[in-house]
Amino acid sequence: METTIINESLQTGLKAVGAGLAMVGALGPGIGIGLLVQGALEAIGRNPDAAGQIQTNMILGIAFAEAIAIYALVVALIILFVL
Repeated sequence: METTIINESLQTGLKAVGAGLAMVGALGPGIGIGLLVQGALEAIGRNPDAAGQIQTNMILGIAFAEAIAIYALVVALIILFVL
């Protein structure tokens, strides 16, 4: 009975570690979005007439980068609650 409790605790702990490691995948998109916005703001500062087109491209890039972070979150949730 005692080994069962230890095994369940170990399994729960390892799930938490795995989910945390899966969320490391959200670091890249976070940094990428910051760099993307920085570049867009610099471009708008240099050429304010093109602000609409730059903003549209920036939002599209943010959406693609954010999708990767959402995938990392989904994997972490699957590790925690399904496996």
